[in-house]
Amino acid sequence: MVDSNQKPLNDTTPADLDPLAVLGYKQELKRNRSLFTLLFQSLAIAALPFGEGGPLLSAIYGGGQLAIFLGWIVLLILASSVAVSLAEIASRYPTSAGPYYWSYQLAPPPNRTVLSFINGWVWLIGNWTITLSVNFGLASLITATAAIYHPDFAAEPWQLLLIFYAILLLSFVVCTFGNRFLPMVDTICAAWTAISIFIICIALSVRAAAGRHSASYTLGHYDKSLSGWGGFTFFIGLLPAAYTFSAIGMISAMAEEVHDPTIKVPQAIALSVPVLWFFGLFFVTPICATLPPLADITTAPGLQALPYIFHTVMGTPGGGLGLMFLVLAITAFCSISITVAASRTTWAFARDDAIPLARLWSRVNPRLGVPVWALLLVTVVQMLLGLINLGSTSAFTAFVSVGVQALQVSYGIPIALSLFSKRVQVSQARWKLPAGVGTVANAVALCWIAFEVVLFSMPTTLPVDRTTMNYASVVLMGFMAFAAVWYVVYARKAYKGPPASDGL
Repeated sequence: MVDSNQKPLNDTTPADLDPLAVLGYKQELKRNRSLFTLLFQSLAIAALPFGEGGPLLSAIYGGGQLAIFLGWIVLLILASSVAVSLAEIASRYPTSAGPYYWSYQLAPPPNRTVLSFINGWVWLIGNWTITLSVNFGLASLITATAAIYHPDFAAEPWQLLLIFYAILLLSFVVCTFGNRFLPMVDTICAAWTAISIFIICIALSVRAAAGRHSASYTLGHYDKSLSGWGGFTFFIGLLPAAYTFSAIGMISAMAEEVHDPTIKVPQAIALSVPVLWFFGLFFVTPICATLPPLADITTAPGLQALPYIFHTVMGTPGGGLGLMFLVLAITAFCSISITVAASRTTWAFARDDAIPLARLWSRVNPRLGVPVWALLLVTVVQMLLGLINLGSTSAFTAFVSVGVQALQVSYGIPIALSLFSKRVQVSQARWKLPAGVGTVANAVALCWIAFEVVLFSMPTTLPVDRTTMNYASVVLMGFMAFAAVWYVVYARKAYKGPPASDGL
């Protein structure tokens, strides 16, 4: 699988035929994916119209057009620095274990086991909650879309929960029994997303029933009066763009299902950001140019801005529904792709005996070639967390926030370890940046990650009450408290960390 001509630092070994053996694992999953299907899955996970459109209300409170458009420009640089930093490490250690495995290999020996356990749980929490945010967001979009034809309709929390559960069960069935078709599904999703974005771009630009703004207004309008945050308002508006790019590292969980992973996995991670950003310009620009009054958008049904914007800009319920159908289909594809990635992460962490009932969750069904029990665990955890919606109207914001926080922290730990060890390990990777460029990218990535963790702890608006509070930190700390108890009770004696390896 490995091209020895591109691997000058080592002579050909048996590991060149089985790279996973060098990393300490045996091959259990089928390698049925290519660079393009990995890239397509990465784009499916990002689900641009949903990633930007689902939490778009935060950008409305964050000032409107300036936060949306300039935020998208800024995130190209920031997300690219994270992506290329992860890509180098993924090239050196291409395994489904991902960031916690990387942390173990890069950390000083005295601390590596505890550090990998901590990062493994943060990585696991990030995968679970970012997947939850997609599925819960899809349920929210469905109810908000229904309000296009029935303006007085407002889904009760229990109704939203039942729709959410139905989405989870459907995704579980598809991911369990349709595994061999999933690369094709990701390809279809990528094509559907590209076509949908251009349809949305043309439709909004041509119809513009709420009016067209001037170029200066489209790119620079900034209203600080809605959020209560004053001069900090712009940063609140970065949430949709940051959320869209937050899951770029999740594709590393598919490393054991692609040939030549030392090249194809980092390429997929690194390419996903510019490709996603390019198509995003054709999505955010017409929205900025045709936005209805910002104050009106804040009253959108179900706290979902996108259906309201589409309905208003298109001028008819049918026009709004037509565009929302495209977005809902993209989000459904995303639900499948991101659930697959989260299940592989869960399976890999269980394989190293780091979670309760690890032997059960680490089983791979020999007939289906799928870690069915890990898929079931991902589904059940989401069902339980979805109950938060019964007591808080800001549940979606909390799910988005904790998912982004946890993923970014799990990325930051191995990036920091690599940088502080003078990038010795990544300098031997087959896919790597020039030394100076890599150091700068690592430093920018760490600064952005630190800021994101703080930013996504904040509520969207001030003042705050019980129902509008951002409970992301509470959910994250609750998970970490559970992990700490599990470590004290069992894992500190049983968990030895992933297998030690010098990488590929």
